[in-house]
Amino acid sequence: MLISPSSLLLFVTGAAILLVIPGPAVLYIVSRSVAHGRPAGLVSAMGIATGTLFHVAAATLGLSALLVSSALAFQFVKYLGAAYLIYLGIRVLRSSDAYLIDETVGTQNLRSIFGQGVLVNLLNPKTALFFLAFLPQFIDPARGHATMQIFQLGVLFALMGWLSDSVWAVLAGAIAGRIRGSVRLRRAQRNVSGGALIALGLASAFSGARGK
Repeated sequence: MLISPSSLLLFVTGAAILLVIPGPAVLYIVSRSVAHGRPAGLVSAMGIATGTLFHVAAATLGLSALLVSSALAFQFVKYLGAAYLIYLGIRVLRSSDAYLIDETVGTQNLRSIFGQGVLVNLLNPKTALFFLAFLPQFIDPARGHATMQIFQLGVLFALMGWLSDSVWAVLAGAIAGRIRGSVRLRRAQRNVSGGALIALGLASAFSGARGK
């Protein structure tokens, strides 16, 4: 690896702090785990990680810089991502109790959950901003191949994110049975998850929050 040990330690520490702050990705993963069980949550985490890898590729190729330098492009992606979160929240609110009770998911549903996870993270311009604002602080031009350093740190961040998101999926899956066994808790979970997704979509559109 081209990154110096001291820079790598600082990066891992800073990334870990950022990753423990819940945001749209974590909320999406938790809601899938509660609604469909641990496998769905883990698949969601894989989708989020895949979306992060797209951002890594964009940052490595310089597309993130282009996105941020164009106010129109940034606003378009920003509002598209916010609209998608609101859409997911409305779907959760309108879902029936049967949807919350059903723990079994087929291959097709898992593919859909995976794709939604990719979109949740892909349509988040703040992820592009993260790579532009955070990663360059740990790049040492003197060690050469700055592009490769960005790629290495980006992949490392995606891996750390996948691990932390998987923990959220497992924890949520552990309490999912209790929630599914209670009509009151099921409805509360649906209202809280749906309302929170909508709130996060609105916050994403009108604020500068940086939660993952």
